[in-house]
Amino acid sequence: MPTSTASSPPTTRYQEKREAILAAAALLFNEQGVKAATLAGIAASVGLVTNSVTYYYRKKEDLATGCFLRSIAAFDDVAAGAAARADVPDRLRALFQAHAQLLTDIEEGRHAPLIVFNDIRALPEPQAADVFAAYTAMFRRVRSLLKGPQTEQLARDDLNARAHMVLSIANWMWSWLGRYESGEYLRIADRIADIVLRGICTPGSPWQATGDEAAWRPSGIIDGTSEAFLRAATVLVNEQGYRGASVDKISARLNVTKGSFYHHNDNKLDLISECFERTFSVMRQALILAESGSGTGWSRACAAARALVHFQLSAEGPLLRATATAALPDKAQRDKVRTSLRRLAERMTSVMVDGMVDGSIRPLDPAIAAQITVAVINAAAELHRWVPGIDGAKVSDLYVRAAFEGVLCPGFAER
Repeated sequence: MPTSTASSPPTTRYQEKREAILAAAALLFNEQGVKAATLAGIAASVGLVTNSVTYYYRKKEDLATGCFLRSIAAFDDVAAGAAARADVPDRLRALFQAHAQLLTDIEEGRHAPLIVFNDIRALPEPQAADVFAAYTAMFRRVRSLLKGPQTEQLARDDLNARAHMVLSIANWMWSWLGRYESGEYLRIADRIADIVLRGICTPGSPWQATGDEAAWRPSGIIDGTSEAFLRAATVLVNEQGYRGASVDKISARLNVTKGSFYHHNDNKLDLISECFERTFSVMRQALILAESGSGTGWSRACAAARALVHFQLSAEGPLLRATATAALPDKAQRDKVRTSLRRLAERMTSVMVDGMVDGSIRPLDPAIAAQITVAVINAAAELHRWVPGIDGAKVSDLYVRAAFEGVLCPGFAER
């Protein structure tokens, strides 16, 4: 954990200045990514020189660690408050309500800005160890919210998958809730909790762990060599952000020289842009099938989600995380990528509406249901960290079904 260079007990003024630096740093890290933001830029944003910031945090990585630990502590408080509720449904409703209230307070200026978890894997050691230890403790607290009479039959893998899903949906709220007025956040949180708990189907809508996977399976393959560079770059950007995914690291991952990299790619920015286009292409393939395929809206939405989650865990995966947009160096490009992501989410919304029309999806807010589905698909790339050994053979029943039927549905071992 980062420590101050000061040896005397912190004064009120010292604490206030440190909080101001953390708030300014959170905004800049969110906008530029951990690798791209500089201490000089953070200092300038609060009217200080760089040396004044290093009095509190010696290195940028220490400051980023302080920001992440501060965000983890804030969400951990949210989870701790929810833990006081009597049962799983009440705890999850309280969790999303309290999280929405926190986001409301940030939006309306009653709470200092917090760093989002987009770039958490860009931290080097030893700072990463402190942050991941704190994040894991937060994850365990969220998992404990799911333990109760309604879930006592769930095995550890089920609980871990569902806790990852709940935490990922909460984290995803940072990226899309701002399109609503802050006065609506609490109402939206109720709708999120309702979908997380009850799923989206009407009673009697059958779940299929697998369907016609060959027809639904999207493909990201362009050609062998180009595809290898795209996959390597995607993995590294997901882990370390745009700046962390250097040409050297991409080349080393493929055991090729930098010369070979530039033989196949003009530059890194163009390669990462192609990674986004590849991800959009894969998602678009699944959503086009969901829009035009046979069956109910429910079965088509399930099939699209299964196909994309299977792709995440396949040899062709993963998809580029949506949160990777924060680290793109060009604002115009960030805006373009975010627009594409928003439009793809809206295509999922239309499939939800189809299900409501044919009666296979219960009455709900289809835009919110689509955002939850996109969050679950996006988070599948990280699922192996919480459920070691997870693969396409069981991911549908273990993970996707809980997203579509609700976190109180039967566990994998019972099916």
